[in-house]
Amino acid sequence: MYTVPKGTKDVLPSESYKWHYIENAVRKTAELFSVKEIRTPVFEHTELFLRGVGGTTDIVNKEMYTFDDKGGRSITLKPEGTAGVARSVIENSLCAGTLPLKMYYISPIFRYEKPQAGRLREHHQFGVEIYGADTAECDVETILIAKTFFGALGLKNISVNINSIGCPDCRPLYNQALTRYYTAHEKELCGDCKDRLQRNPLRLLDCKNENCQKLQPPKITDYLCGACKQRFEEIKSLLTTLGVAFEVDTNIVRGLDYYTGIVFEFINKNIGAQSTVCGGGRYNKLTEDLGGAQIPAIGFGMGLERLLLTLDDAGLLNISDKTAKVYFAPIGKESVVKCLTIVKTLREKGVSAETDISGRSLKAQMKYADKISCGYAVVVGGDEISNDSYTVKNMKTHESFTTGESGILEFFANGDNN
Repeated sequence: MYTVPKGTKDVLPSESYKWHYIENAVRKTAELFSVKEIRTPVFEHTELFLRGVGGTTDIVNKEMYTFDDKGGRSITLKPEGTAGVARSVIENSLCAGTLPLKMYYISPIFRYEKPQAGRLREHHQFGVEIYGADTAECDVETILIAKTFFGALGLKNISVNINSIGCPDCRPLYNQALTRYYTAHEKELCGDCKDRLQRNPLRLLDCKNENCQKLQPPKITDYLCGACKQRFEEIKSLLTTLGVAFEVDTNIVRGLDYYTGIVFEFINKNIGAQSTVCGGGRYNKLTEDLGGAQIPAIGFGMGLERLLLTLDDAGLLNISDKTAKVYFAPIGKESVVKCLTIVKTLREKGVSAETDISGRSLKAQMKYADKISCGYAVVVGGDEISNDSYTVKNMKTHESFTTGESGILEFFANGDNN
């Protein structure tokens, strides 16, 4: 017997409606902010992620699914969504049109890491990318998109944590300060951080090792240049004015090399162990690093599997699957044709309707209608057809009424029944 590969999971028919619920909230939120969908390939040339995500990240060093195709080209299943969008922006000259360019995606993401709750080797992300605006207002709007989305799902106990990781002018000074500090504490570092210290000391702030987290390195906010400090203050002021509560967390650096300036995370506080449910920031140099012109950009991404767990923990997934409005139960061959005809007409009018296609007995049909939670049931036999008189039964209240075929079509097509 075959089973799914480790770190992957089927989305079963009994669960898919929960995904539709989240995806509908994504699209409704995107519409509020005039954000349009972009779809990029599931795999890209490996070089895109080496240059875009960064060679010092765990994603590139440990987690990418990379292989040579039959043409000898190195291909990688996308480990994140931003680099592919940046490539598309450059390749298709998307910023030659009206700016800012606001895009979102819902996409599978592939990372070879230890599977854990809400984070599989194949998982799915909702992400937003905004190109062509480099203002505090744009930074705040990006945060507001994520906050509005969480609000649409009913998530209230989600905190916004922000930080600034500076620009190419001020970050080198901070890297020097980090190097001095961590060199003095090198014996206390985990093996990965000892390696990061030599290649990219900023990555040490993102370490999940408890011993490394106990250290108290210098704060980047103390090393920001005048422009970065002013921008960060503008963002905080705007968030306060708009009534968005936030905390400054100077340990937020995100796990990708392309970030500059503002970075942020949304933290779930609904359960005992806090967890990040969304992360993002600004990356003004990404398109330039990928060989294009420099275009200011900012965005975020969130894992949908982790979001599903968060909603479940908060008791916000008590939603029901959409079911057929009415089931027509035929008795005899002539009745089967009549039921198929009525069902076809109702479906053409946008009404979800079902009838028997398995040759079940009437008793079995009624059990089936009950199991799939149909709102109404109509038994169709020879007498009903001859007299054009059908009994429509409410499956919840067990109340019923009698009407002709035209009355049935009118009743279910007008949309006033549940």
